[in-house]
Amino acid sequence: MQRSFLALLIIVSFLHSAMANPQQAGADPSLFGFSSQHAQTEREWESKFRALPNAQKQRDYMQLLSARPHHVGSPYDKQNAEWILARFKEWGFNAQIESFKVLFPTPKRRLLELVAPTRYVAKLQEPALQEDPTSNQRDEQLPTYNAYSRDGDVTAPLVYVNYGLPEDYERLQRLGVSVQGAIVIARYGNSWRGIKPKVAAEHGAVGCLIYSDPKDDGYFGGDTFPKGPMRPDQGVQRGSVMDFASNYPGDPLTPDRGDPNAPKMTASNAPSITKIPTLPISYGDAQPLLAAISGPLASEEWRGALPIPYHVGPGAAKVHLVVESNWDVKEVHDVIARLPGATEPDEWVVRGNHHDGWVNGAEDPISGQVALLEEARALGELLKQGWKPKRTIIYCAWDGEEPMLLGSTAWAETHGRELQEHAAIYINTDGNGRGFLALEGSHSLEHFMTEVARSITDPESKLSAFERDRLAGIAHAKSEEDRKELRQRPDLRMNALGSGTDYTAFVDHLGIASLNLGYEGEDEGGIYHSIYDDFYWYTHFSDTDFAYGVALSQTVGTAVMRMADADVLPYEFTDLADTMQKYSKDLQKLLQTKQEEAREREQELNEGAFRATLDPRKPTVDPPREDIPPHLNFAPLENTLELLSKSAEHYKAAFSKAQASGFSGGEQQLTALNQKLLESERRLTDPAGLPRRPWYKHLFYAPGVYSGYAPKTMPGIREAIEQRRWQEADGEIARVARVLENEAALVEVTAKELEAIAK
Repeated sequence: MQRSFLALLIIVSFLHSAMANPQQAGADPSLFGFSSQHAQTEREWESKFRALPNAQKQRDYMQLLSARPHHVGSPYDKQNAEWILARFKEWGFNAQIESFKVLFPTPKRRLLELVAPTRYVAKLQEPALQEDPTSNQRDEQLPTYNAYSRDGDVTAPLVYVNYGLPEDYERLQRLGVSVQGAIVIARYGNSWRGIKPKVAAEHGAVGCLIYSDPKDDGYFGGDTFPKGPMRPDQGVQRGSVMDFASNYPGDPLTPDRGDPNAPKMTASNAPSITKIPTLPISYGDAQPLLAAISGPLASEEWRGALPIPYHVGPGAAKVHLVVESNWDVKEVHDVIARLPGATEPDEWVVRGNHHDGWVNGAEDPISGQVALLEEARALGELLKQGWKPKRTIIYCAWDGEEPMLLGSTAWAETHGRELQEHAAIYINTDGNGRGFLALEGSHSLEHFMTEVARSITDPESKLSAFERDRLAGIAHAKSEEDRKELRQRPDLRMNALGSGTDYTAFVDHLGIASLNLGYEGEDEGGIYHSIYDDFYWYTHFSDTDFAYGVALSQTVGTAVMRMADADVLPYEFTDLADTMQKYSKDLQKLLQTKQEEAREREQELNEGAFRATLDPRKPTVDPPREDIPPHLNFAPLENTLELLSKSAEHYKAAFSKAQASGFSGGEQQLTALNQKLLESERRLTDPAGLPRRPWYKHLFYAPGVYSGYAPKTMPGIREAIEQRRWQEADGEIARVARVLENEAALVEVTAKELEAIAK
């Protein structure tokens, strides 16, 4: 979009927003969940709070916390935890460290060499750079590796599998290419890294290499570090390949610390440990390996940006891969800090960001951690001025997030019963950048976060964070229908939660309404999980003046205060019902697409069989025939969604009346109402969990078995359709419908209680 047009759009939208939204025009509207009297007081305290976060302090915190590598089990990781603990205590929190023992493998031996048709030994080493003062801390850095890769020593032909997703193997099958007994090389991207060895093993591969192609993560996107922000040729993305989405996150040896009957595992039988040896490599090391592969030429969409022809193999290219780890048990150190609630101490607002990194970790996670610390310091300043939260606020600096949510999962499981009884919300961040406010979360919180976003000034555009997000959505909308919704829908539509960061145990396992927040979109970078994710890179190429660090503190801190102080917990259910309707329609479209694809494939196979009678020389191998997907009965789901929509509208009307009355019921009535509202997200769970993965209790949000971090909505139904489990899909539709019926009943009961309060 041309700058002049975008500027005009911003001006017009600002004027429209000012007329439509009293706060933007300078008036003082009510706050959702607050009586008018309490709303005025809340706004005064929030205004004081948002003036306190300090960019220089965030910069100082980052320089200290990212000064040395601080992975799990390292001396600096524990030192950082103790420093954070001291700050919380200094600011008036009741703080302590809770430690847990976890399995955390580290590299013992790594070897990768091309042994035919020529020889090349991979460097497997990121070079220190003169410009980057912390990149030379070689003795403290974890080498490039994938945590929880199975040990192995294998020599085998090399096959290129694109991104290594199930559909990529279908394409290979059509080409007559098998990976049975081979080592595969896949490029990072389009899914979480652990999916790549998982799918490779399911197809018979004996090893997996994952590399960063410069088309996805390197010079194709701009200048490479240190001249620019993108990944250099020897830069490597470390990371866990734990098969958490099919099993459980957290310590592989402890499936659920909250369940005394959960089995104890060993490193040899833990189901979440990857089945084949896996190693990440740079595109500098990948190029000679890929160049040696022969066989069919890769299709255009499979080709990266390396200056070589991309072949899939197999052929003469053969590699030798060795992965051996030290399978040690380490301690993770979670810092837990509390501000007790003044009147409702048994209702909790939980806020977290992790402090461990793969190496120095300035962007991931320290940019989020420093924003959290400035929130906490600012709340401590408010305490000195006389503010007291109504509900208990718990700030958490997690350890062990990078290997796969070790610290947060251990803490959430250990305190699971308490959290289910008391937690109103979990608010997460995991790093921060520059740009637009990214919103993910439980859809009952969409209205709440829209109000928060309207209260925050974007440091670059000076619009509200809400308005900047809305304008960006309109500018980049894929259809006129999407643009129309963005203009007309009063609340921002939040993305669903998948996994990959510390909200996972809270929402997926315990059913606690959750948010994941951060600013992003204007700081391209290619240093993720490398030695170059450090203070030098962040202060040269990301949020260089920490303006968006301050904005993140203001955003999350406002959400924490507002949730902690509201008279009635500010959940809203019409957005939830609307989004669930959308998910149901998406599932029916998915089934229709599967049916159309099956018919087209059947026609292609019939035509291919006819051609084969004319010419028996077939260049490809056809996949097996599949039945056309049957009709699925979505009526139970549609009926309960209609019921939920009616209950949500009833609740919305009753809430407005009760708020207009100043929530005039007594404290006991409000406490009883809020206790019921705490259950609203829990009602979306089922103790039996999802099919074949019982740890995941939420029936509406989960990471995908074959997507990893990316969410699957109504996952039991969706993945049954994707995996052609038709009988299971019908059963899951009925189960989801029952859960939604229970949710609708709760919303209806609370609506009636609000009506009683309004009288």
